[in-house]
Amino acid sequence: LKTCPGRVLCKVPCSGEKEVDLAVQSAKAAFKIWSQMSGMERCRVMLEAARIIREQRDEIATMETINNGKSIFEARVDIDISWQCLEYYAGLAGSLAGEHIQLPGGSFGYTRREPLGVCVGIGAWNYPFQIACWKSGPALACGNAMVFKPSPFTPISVVRLAEIFTEAGVPKGLFNVVQGGAATGQLLCQHPDVAKISFTGSVPTGMKIMEMAAKGIKPVTLELGGKSPLIIFSDADLENAVKGALMANFLTQGEVCCNGTRVFVERKILDTFTKEVVKRTQKIKIGDPLLEDTRMGALINRPHLNRVQGFIKQAKEQGAEVLCGGDLYVPDDPKLKNGFYMRPCVLGNCKDDMTCVKEEIFGPVMAILPFDTEEEVVERANATKFGLAGGVFTRDIQKAHRVVAALKAGMCFINNYNVSPVELPFGGYKSSGFGRENGRAAIEYYSQLKTVCVEMGDVESVF
Repeated sequence: LKTCPGRVLCKVPCSGEKEVDLAVQSAKAAFKIWSQMSGMERCRVMLEAARIIREQRDEIATMETINNGKSIFEARVDIDISWQCLEYYAGLAGSLAGEHIQLPGGSFGYTRREPLGVCVGIGAWNYPFQIACWKSGPALACGNAMVFKPSPFTPISVVRLAEIFTEAGVPKGLFNVVQGGAATGQLLCQHPDVAKISFTGSVPTGMKIMEMAAKGIKPVTLELGGKSPLIIFSDADLENAVKGALMANFLTQGEVCCNGTRVFVERKILDTFTKEVVKRTQKIKIGDPLLEDTRMGALINRPHLNRVQGFIKQAKEQGAEVLCGGDLYVPDDPKLKNGFYMRPCVLGNCKDDMTCVKEEIFGPVMAILPFDTEEEVVERANATKFGLAGGVFTRDIQKAHRVVAALKAGMCFINNYNVSPVELPFGGYKSSGFGRENGRAAIEYYSQLKTVCVEMGDVESVF
């Protein structure tokens, strides 16, 4: 595999009704075996899968870069997070338990934490391998099976994950991959033997998945879009705040759901901050994502590149000022001339009612907005239908905690941004979805509690 933008890497047939049913039935058979294994037995298999990923890190990262277009530097970080996720849930697998409750007269009750069955994971194209691990890690640790559908734009690397699980020793069919678009996703959501659906993607698709799941009364985890605020107070460490703003906007070519794309800057440092951000943005190395010094690769495809460019054009029409970037980028290497590259963009003179400030662009576009008071910026930060993330940069730790407490967002950062430790739950408020990935919280969404009440005496009858 080599980077060659615009070239077809492979052709993947879409899974129809027959293939989806085979995948679900295969997972259902594997679930009977896996769910009866002890937590420690599952732990050992998952640790082996993590070991294989860790040892094949560079190979998988290269595959992911070609799959998605992100820089190899970032792809390696994604793969590290992936094996760490499996290690983390392997560690929890052996400790999953209910509780014992003493009742009067020597009677007692206890709870059992039981798996759900066959879970469906539907992934996005920005973090294909990592999202598959984020979903399969807690699912498998709890004793479930999973059928996973990657985005049709990034079908390759998740197949390697399925092979790794098999090599590690999971029962055949425990983690199955089906390929396709909306039609395949619909077949999965409506399959009667599917117990739960976990989806990462857009708000409109999330709404459709909720509707389909409702007909089967199936639990759903939705990790949807965002238009997150990043608040820079004048007392912040300027160098750190600038680095945070770049991290909050330009990772994976800006194609990150929790990016802090509304950058609110206290007016007294607006000019200084903006000048430094523009200077640093213009130095970002764009080009062949497989080169070690590249920090920004190609966007996912031509239609998406055109969509991002459309947002910038509209922003200019509405009065925003392009301070840098926003134009197409053509690398010197002739083999990259058909690539979906653009220069990262910083927009100034932005207003809260502009489309570029209200809607998720999902590209390397930062909007800078001035503010004057803490109360004002919190109100403006929360004036959105989204609630995935938020960030605050300040040296005043009391102010930092006060502001994040007031933000209506599920994942908040203080003096950093876009850090994704697997130990911490990740998920949104409002239209950004519900349920959580990662941390102990994810266990709640991949298991169910059974209560058992044991009477040690005679039944007290009212009859």
